[in-house]
Amino acid sequence: MSSLERQLATSVLVVGTGRSGLRAAIEVAEAGVAVIAVGKRPAADTHPVMASGGINAALATTDPADTWEQHAADTLQESCLLADPRTVLAVTRNAAQGIYDLERYGMRFDRQDDGRIAQRYFGAHTYRRTAFAGDRTGLEMQRVLSERANQLSIPVLSSLYVTRLLVDDGTVFGAYGFDLVDGSRYLVHADAVILATGGHTRIWRRASSRRDENTGDSFRLAAEAGARLRDTELVQFHPSGLIKPENAAGTLLSEAARGEGGILLNNLGERFMTRYEPERMERSGRDRVARACYTEIKEGRGTQAGGVWLDLSHLPREMVLARLSRVHQTLLDLQMVDVTRDPIEVAPTAYYSMGGVWVRPEDHSTDVNGLFAIGEAASGLHGANRLEGNSLIELLVYGQIAGRAATEYSAKLTGQQRSLGAVRAAQADVNRLLTAEGDQNVRALQRSVRHLMTEHAGVVRDEAGLAAGLAKLDEIETRMVDVGVHVDIGGFQDLAYAFNLRSSVLAARATLECALERRETRGCHIRSDYPDLNPDLKVNLVWSPETGVRREPVPPIPTDIAELMHDDSADGKPLE
Repeated sequence: MSSLERQLATSVLVVGTGRSGLRAAIEVAEAGVAVIAVGKRPAADTHPVMASGGINAALATTDPADTWEQHAADTLQESCLLADPRTVLAVTRNAAQGIYDLERYGMRFDRQDDGRIAQRYFGAHTYRRTAFAGDRTGLEMQRVLSERANQLSIPVLSSLYVTRLLVDDGTVFGAYGFDLVDGSRYLVHADAVILATGGHTRIWRRASSRRDENTGDSFRLAAEAGARLRDTELVQFHPSGLIKPENAAGTLLSEAARGEGGILLNNLGERFMTRYEPERMERSGRDRVARACYTEIKEGRGTQAGGVWLDLSHLPREMVLARLSRVHQTLLDLQMVDVTRDPIEVAPTAYYSMGGVWVRPEDHSTDVNGLFAIGEAASGLHGANRLEGNSLIELLVYGQIAGRAATEYSAKLTGQQRSLGAVRAAQADVNRLLTAEGDQNVRALQRSVRHLMTEHAGVVRDEAGLAAGLAKLDEIETRMVDVGVHVDIGGFQDLAYAFNLRSSVLAARATLECALERRETRGCHIRSDYPDLNPDLKVNLVWSPETGVRREPVPPIPTDIAELMHDDSADGKPLE
């Protein structure tokens, strides 16, 4: 056990070194203010490289009639009226600037013949407004943000696991953590903290996230600091996650595969989307495509392995190699399948946390003074269904806004908050786990969480299943008291797993309790026992460990934006 404790101080601390974290850190550094970014993964191995589809902005380069107002209307429509209109307006109005910032950093977007940025369709968009870099948009985005951070000499500490945010009297003053390799401790004092640590999709068995990410870190860190969570039950299941090989189950095939003309087939060879969304077909919103895939599989028309087929073989080979090169290469690497000739076996996989930390729409500040949350860690934009391509533009817009807000917050402070008691509590928390010698295996308990969430809170849910899930979670929490943590020559990863488990359990409880409260079917949240939309539940569900679930009204949609939305039925359910 390392006794070394390094102490650092900065104006703004960014927890998370993916796209949103780097964009926020860049904004702070460009203002000439001290910033440190910390992350638990090596700098070149963050999750954003997996995001490949594209970035939304109403640039009107391909469809001149597009506007940011229509982008806002589409986002609100797709959210099933649960998105915060103020957040939606902020993102869509500032989206073009987000794209131009990436260009300024050196982003290599695909271009039209006239040199302007090319844009393509993604599901549920009125116009073509998704800018892209082949099917490597996330990789390219991570590259330019990393390069810009390097140019600005932003300190980026990798392999640093944050265990607790430090709070005194409702005000954050830094974070505590340890190095995953040598176990040395870090005490980082900061005027403001920006949380950019992703969502909680890894608490399902089949997920697009890798093993040690998106385990609910942001939820636990925020909730333990005194913040609230919002809409944790609203989780997007991506229709096209790979089924095999086992070690790559859940790996996503880009949305671009359907956007460029890929079709879905069941085991009878039927293009089954004709039964569910005959107009938009495979280009419909993810929740409807995922539900269609789930239904086909559940009703016995799936593959033997429990999936459906995604077929690109009818598309021109040259186009697939040019625009879907990463899809092509991924299948060759993982399955030795040539997608230009053979179909791909896919199934719905937990993909995106549309809920997250409760934040204010103007700057993504939280209930805790000086604490901000951005990216998948935050909530407000997506509601009950995320418009494809909106996650990347969200982090650009709010990375800038929150970075600026944190900078201004720091500048206005007349004194620096400190609490020796909070630091001692954080130290004791780590010490307690490091000396834990119980007989409960941390990773086995983590697998139990994933199994119960998959069984009881997957694509389709019901009252009995959710209640059973909560009962199993109670049992896991009891067993967690007797965990054993083992540090070996490989480092302190087992200690990180123990904190991951705590995060997963908190995220699972918030999700199950909110899913139980939402007795309706709306967007991604499908209740087999409540198949209809309930107008009384056009509310956000706000959760904290102390208060449980509370309902919060959704602000009204501005009239000019509402007029651009598609026709709605009387109860507010979007019609396609």
